[in-house]
Amino acid sequence: MAGRGAVRSCVQTALKAANSLVGLAGMAVILYALWMLREWFTQAADLHRHHPVPWFIYTLLGLGIVMCSLTCSGHIAAETANGPCLSCHMIFVFLLVVLEGAITADVFLNSNWEEDFPNDPSGNFAEFKQFVRSNFDICEWVGLSVVGAQALSIILAMVLRALGPDREIDYDSDDDTIPARLPLLRNQAQNGPNYFETNLPRRSDSWTVRILDKANR
Repeated sequence: MAGRGAVRSCVQTALKAANSLVGLAGMAVILYALWMLREWFTQAADLHRHHPVPWFIYTLLGLGIVMCSLTCSGHIAAETANGPCLSCHMIFVFLLVVLEGAITADVFLNSNWEEDFPNDPSGNFAEFKQFVRSNFDICEWVGLSVVGAQALSIILAMVLRALGPDREIDYDSDDDTIPARLPLLRNQAQNGPNYFETNLPRRSDSWTVRILDKANR
C-alpha cells in the first residue's frame, strides 16, 4: 500500500507539472490576444471606424481560455484522482490535440491552406505568419513542447485512473470515529465499580442488623 501510494503521488505531481506547462502556454496566448485586441481598438479609434473584431484575435483568445480551463480541470482531477474527472479531462485534451494536429496537417500538406481561413482585415494574421516563418525553429520547439505536454497529460491521467483514488482517507476517517465511542465504554466501566461499592455497605448493614436482632432474642 505504501509503494502504491508513492507511485500515485509521483504520477499526481507529474500530471500537475504537465498541466502547468499547458497553462503557461494558454496564458501567453491570452496575453498576446489581449495585446492585439488593444491595438485593434486603438487603430479603430484613430480612424474613427467601428469594424468587428477580426476572427484571428477571437480564435487566439478562445484557445488560450480553453487551455487554461483544461489546466484547472487537470489539477482538480490530479488532486482528487477521481475516475470521471480524469476521463473528462482526457477526452477534452484529446479533442484539443486532434484539432491542433488537423490544423498543422492542413498547413503543411495543403499548399493553398491560407484560403481555408477567412480574410483578416487587421493584418494581425499576416504578421503572425511572418513571425512564425522568421522564428520557425523556436516556434517549432514551443509547439512540440506544448503538444508533448498535452499527450503526456493524457497518459498520466490514464495511469492515475488505473491506480484509483487513495483508500487511506477512508481508513483515517474510520479511526477518527472510534475514539468517539470509547468514552461510553469508559463510563460504563467506571460506573460499574461505583455501583457495587455503593451497594456493598447496604448489604453489610442489613446483615449486621439481623445478627443483633437474633442476639437480643
